[in-house]
Amino acid sequence: MADVSFHELAKLDEVGRAALLRRSETDLSGFIDKVKPIIEAVRTQGDAALVRFARELDKAELDAGRLKASETEFDEAFGKVDAEVIGAIRFGIDNIRRFHEEQKPEPMWLKEMRPGAYAGDRFTPIKSVALYVPRGKGAFPSVTMMTAVPAVVAGVPDIAIVTPPAPDGSVDAATLVAARLAGVETVYKVGGAQAVAAVAYGTETVRPALKIVGPGSPWVVAAKRLLAGTIDPGLPAGPSEAVIFADDTVKGGLAALDLLIEAEHGPDSSAYLVTHSRRVAEEALASLPEHWARMTAQRVDFSKTVLTGSYGGIVLTQSVEESYRFVNDYAPEHLEILSTDPFAHLGHITEAAEVLLGPHTPVSIANFGLGPNAVLPTSRWARSVGPLSVMDFVKRSSIGYVTASAYPEFAKNAWTLARYEGFSSHEHAVSDVRKAYL
Repeated sequence: MADVSFHELAKLDEVGRAALLRRSETDLSGFIDKVKPIIEAVRTQGDAALVRFARELDKAELDAGRLKASETEFDEAFGKVDAEVIGAIRFGIDNIRRFHEEQKPEPMWLKEMRPGAYAGDRFTPIKSVALYVPRGKGAFPSVTMMTAVPAVVAGVPDIAIVTPPAPDGSVDAATLVAARLAGVETVYKVGGAQAVAAVAYGTETVRPALKIVGPGSPWVVAAKRLLAGTIDPGLPAGPSEAVIFADDTVKGGLAALDLLIEAEHGPDSSAYLVTHSRRVAEEALASLPEHWARMTAQRVDFSKTVLTGSYGGIVLTQSVEESYRFVNDYAPEHLEILSTDPFAHLGHITEAAEVLLGPHTPVSIANFGLGPNAVLPTSRWARSVGPLSVMDFVKRSSIGYVTASAYPEFAKNAWTLARYEGFSSHEHAVSDVRKAYL
């Protein structure tokens, strides 16, 4: 069996503990310099650069006329995807839409702050958004569902998907199905850093967008970081990561089963089993070969790389309290609380983007359509950023309205502070000068 990383937390020094918290995209220095010329080429050469990078980086044959998926490609996709898969996509979209409809804010609210003076918020959709759907290590119609549905629910008028092309220049058929069922008909066959640049600057084919959301490789993360002054990069969603927290009430084999879910995404993923039960840890370790025997060779390779490397494995703590501390320090993208009484632990863990409770709620179910969004902040950003939501596709404007009867009190207090801070125009705007106009 591969030598799975096994860490007894109490035996690690401060440096060793800190190392467990690192993710693959923590240091992007190796990608930033490589991404810069890609971005510049797209900015200056447009479609020609996209076609060249499709050939060089994605090994895909495309010409400028095929950079956008055609209506025929959408129609034919429904014939290429099994009815059962289309049914699962419909099921997921229905749940995701129901969840995000509940998130949708009222278009406007106003509250009377004092007699005759009102303040509130107005919410309006962002005019244009790009949705990044990765493909390098598989096809992800689920990401299309998770990004497109809240954008449509929010009422964004201009939504486009960018996704890497296959070698024959096609788009994954299930991704096209999911896009259409979610309500999006614009799909560009472009991925990686060049996709971020394309929607930031626009090309002859690709319309520029105000914001881009969706998970991606360190190349995508690096491009978003470099272009943050040109396009809103959305929440920081990098390579997949998960913590499986398990207490002594569950079987270690079950914990190992779920540990592999996010570990199989790719060699740059992160995945830890965290438990204070040596029995659970040892059972998990012993059961991994059995689970790997059921997986495809590629996914075995990915997950073994993760679990034997620097970004995954098993963490054995000395107490449940120490497990809580580690999870909160790690601030994972996905967190499973495996316990027959998960709610007993929930209150102790505050730093996780997604929390899935109990042995019947594996990450798989959440990823494919429980309802909450599975596009989540990575690399400890869960400490300050939440999951993708309808709110990521709307902007908030403050609204204020002061009536004539309420004006004198507000004007008096504003005049006092304006004078103290030395802003003469502020002061004059609420002085007798204004009164003469009114």
